[in-house]
Amino acid sequence: MNNINIGIIGFGTVGAGVVTILEKNKEIIQDRVGAPVVVRRIADLDTVSDRGITLQPSILTNDARAIINDPEISIVVELIGGEEPAATYLRQAVAQGKHVVTANKALLSRRGEEFFQAAHERGVNIGFEGSVGGGIPIIQAIRDGLSANRITMIFGILNGTSNFILSCMSDGVKDFSEALAEAQRLGYAEADPTLDVSGYDTTHKLSILLSLVYGRQFHPEEIYTEGIARITPQDISFAKELGYRIKLLAISKDDRGEIEVRVTPTLVPAASLISNVQGVYNAVFVTGDAVGSTLFYGRGAGKMPTGSAVVSDIIRIARALHTNPEKPIIPFGSRRPRPVTIKKENQIRSRYYLRFSATDRPGVLSQIAGILGDYDISISSVIQRGRSSEGAVPIFMLIHEALEQNVNAAMKKIDELPVTLDRTMLIRIEDTFDVLDC
Repeated sequence: MNNINIGIIGFGTVGAGVVTILEKNKEIIQDRVGAPVVVRRIADLDTVSDRGITLQPSILTNDARAIINDPEISIVVELIGGEEPAATYLRQAVAQGKHVVTANKALLSRRGEEFFQAAHERGVNIGFEGSVGGGIPIIQAIRDGLSANRITMIFGILNGTSNFILSCMSDGVKDFSEALAEAQRLGYAEADPTLDVSGYDTTHKLSILLSLVYGRQFHPEEIYTEGIARITPQDISFAKELGYRIKLLAISKDDRGEIEVRVTPTLVPAASLISNVQGVYNAVFVTGDAVGSTLFYGRGAGKMPTGSAVVSDIIRIARALHTNPEKPIIPFGSRRPRPVTIKKENQIRSRYYLRFSATDRPGVLSQIAGILGDYDISISSVIQRGRSSEGAVPIFMLIHEALEQNVNAAMKKIDELPVTLDRTMLIRIEDTFDVLDC
């Protein structure tokens, strides 16, 4: 029985998880593949730090090319992240006729089409289960398990750091900076958390899911993105009063080939399944025209969950190598891209939560309401709080469904009023879809 040899580029947290799983479950993996899966080489700039794993010294190298050029290695696993040198390593591995596995969401979201086309031409496979949702098998589910469906909706909590921060603010009424510091202390947030809290990490992941659904590359720049840094304890508290929680959601809604796609903080009903995804957990709700609503839930990052996803790709490719090495490659899971138009952000209709900060004068509320009325925006409910220590009066408002173009124009006018003291906070509301309901 011939071994299936793999090489791993990147021996950080996830790389150590992959090696741990391959060793711990090697008999189960061999049984499921039909042949032993063996780590032949591991490349990393740091070959001396203790990862808690016993390895033969000859397995470790500082040179990734030692893996790429090794004719005995069939599968190259890239776990270093970022665009370069990861893109160069993947391109060289594919050119050598090697199958590749990666968890590199940033690279795939921007250049996935390039690599899938190269793999298709070379007759090799690319596995990328670990790029979205950590240990949640969402890639395989959309590409295979739900392949009989036209996917009409995706709602996703896809960033554990942001979800932890919002959960922390909701539970402890901490402000954003305090919640972020707690996430960093516990190791849930990087020293530089910009990608997470700005929403762009979520955008990278949503672009990969959309590419699977529609069979063509979705670039991050096509997805409207907002982060969570402006969310305050006041927003959290007021949302609770109204029966909502705030989540950073990846959203795709297909309306007969025209899709609304965005990553934004969103008010969702407190009784819904999605609002109860707390801490560092991720969840993806997918609606298909045949299957209806489905939910995928689990740890969205970490050594072992992401390692599990990476090893699942290794097993799938290794099994194909053992039984059917000529298996064809289908870029993004589809031979024919679905025609799709992205709805312009200002043409979206939604309900909205608004927070104003105004001076404590008579007539302020009537001025704000008058501008909203001028733009055909109807108020659903309003609460005015007592004066803050800075002398500002917070005004919280829910508005009925309105055109975003009108809402943005009204906000610009309101923010120019001499009685308003800060930029208006706007958060969209999602509460009319079965996929959200318990």
